[in-house]
Amino acid sequence: MARDRAQTETYGRPIRRMLVGILVVFMLAIFLIWRIDSPRVERLRAQITDAILPNMDWAMAPVTGISEMIANFQSYQRLYEQNQELRSELQEMRVWQEAALQLDQRNARLLDLNKVRLDPQLTWVTGVVTADSGSPFHQSVLLNVGERDWITDGWAAMDGLGLVGRISGVGNRSSRVLLLTDSNSRIPITILPSGQRALLAGDNTPAPAIELLDKPDLVRPGDRVVSSGDGGVFPADLLIGQITESPGGRLRVLLAADYERLEFLRVIRLHEAPALTDPGGLVVTSDPATENAPQEETDDTAATTGDDNG
Repeated sequence: MARDRAQTETYGRPIRRMLVGILVVFMLAIFLIWRIDSPRVERLRAQITDAILPNMDWAMAPVTGISEMIANFQSYQRLYEQNQELRSELQEMRVWQEAALQLDQRNARLLDLNKVRLDPQLTWVTGVVTADSGSPFHQSVLLNVGERDWITDGWAAMDGLGLVGRISGVGNRSSRVLLLTDSNSRIPITILPSGQRALLAGDNTPAPAIELLDKPDLVRPGDRVVSSGDGGVFPADLLIGQITESPGGRLRVLLAADYERLEFLRVIRLHEAPALTDPGGLVVTSDPATENAPQEETDDTAATTGDDNG
């Protein structure tokens, strides 16, 4: 064991010395080459540099990787900031979109009101629904029109499709509309095409019931229901809805008005006819031609009598 170690030292020591000497000579040669100022040596130095430097990319790889990571992080930060800005703008656009949709719906409601065909002799006032009773036992809404707009109790209120209810309570700047579905609502109706007269009675359900119908056999589901105008409560021929039959067999009215979206209501002004104080304006007692004939005959008789006396 000791002999093998001695032999290794005997052969290893000269080899180390030889390698150190070669390394020293190589470094001296490089030093001398870099110190010589000659065109040929300069070209040699350039060739050596071109051969060595590309192989040094591995040494620059960590630095290059770190630089790319920093650049990517900065880019990610910019993308995050842009994403937050786009989210904020998208939220604002959604708010504007919702406002535009609401305006479009309000415009559609107003256009529907303008399309309602009414008697040309009737006038109306359009009001905005400001509040809902929200009670299952009392169904009514508030309008922003009142006495200042010459609103009177009992006048009919319609949406863009059909009759909604009647005015029941008027303030200076507001009025309450009692809906047809309220249990206190009773209005006379006409069922077409049979022409049957009946009473529409609200019972706090979406489809009010029909009462006091003389001939139910003449009425069929799908028949049109309009106001009759009896009693001077409502103008005649205002659309209310159509006949439907409940599971129990009772006739009800499927209302034409959209009670889920009451935003604008049109209050119909009902102008009362002037009272007749002179019956002669309505009843003609005799023909004017026959009235003038006796008068003329009397005048002729008076003239003849005057001549005779003369």
